[in-house]
Amino acid sequence: MRKSLNQTDAGVPRWSGLRLALLAFAQFIIAIDYNIVYVALPDIGREVGFTPQSLQWVVSAYAVAFGGFLLLGGRAADRLGPRRMFILALVLYGVSSFAGGFAPDALTLVVARAVQGLGGALLFPATLALINTSFAEGAERNRALAVWGATGSGGLAAGAIIGGVLTNGWGWQAVFFFTVPLALGAALVAAPVLLAPDPVNSGQRRSFDLPGALVVTAAATLLVFGLASGPEVGWNTVRSTGSLAIGVLLLCAFILIERRVRDPLAPLRLFANRSLVTAMAVSFFHHMALSSGYYILTTYFQN
Repeated sequence: MRKSLNQTDAGVPRWSGLRLALLAFAQFIIAIDYNIVYVALPDIGREVGFTPQSLQWVVSAYAVAFGGFLLLGGRAADRLGPRRMFILALVLYGVSSFAGGFAPDALTLVVARAVQGLGGALLFPATLALINTSFAEGAERNRALAVWGATGSGGLAAGAIIGGVLTNGWGWQAVFFFTVPLALGAALVAAPVLLAPDPVNSGQRRSFDLPGALVVTAAATLLVFGLASGPEVGWNTVRSTGSLAIGVLLLCAFILIERRVRDPLAPLRLFANRSLVTAMAVSFFHHMALSSGYYILTTYFQN
């Protein structure tokens, strides 16, 4: 019986390099899928039927689902195995990208983008876990993390360029179809060969905290929806103010859930760590400025 590469060549640098290339490639997909649609947004708005205010949901649906389910993705990788979640996430990417390219209306496209965000939330922690288990602690792992991070930065930069080329040459649908062979090829061809099977988990079984994940995702969705609806229908309407109010209430409910559940997604004791809170605040403002800059500039220059 033919053995996998991980059984026969785990110590050979060539296979280690291929394994790192696959994991870095997954990070590239996460990064590029976030902003590859930016240049295509004006065409999507005209052909699919978005309003100027609702068009940002093509971006926000991905971001909200990614952020909302990221903690759940980390727990799933721990409990079900990072290799399984890596393959599942890439399949979700491929299928949702295919559906997005054929989307006949705005709702279908937003749902497809949300499923892509869910795939990203499952893929990101699985990739990190695979790097930690595939490369020895020290210089080898540090080098792998450096390559992984640089590939993500390159994906963000390349997304707008590739999106522009695809949209100009083959229409907005091409920015979705572009990801399909990349994600499915990595999931179904490369991953089963290059990644070692997940070990049997004989330790203590931990819960998913699915209520916490659903509540915090719903809260983030309503907050973004309320902010996006204000300029369109007015800030004093039920659609805008009501969404914001319910979103805040759900955030409070999430805190209560995390205080009572046995295995919380976000243990509240972590927020007592001043360094962690400071890092999260810096990251929040950094990404808020960076993400809005990509969206505003690419849309502004085209119009």
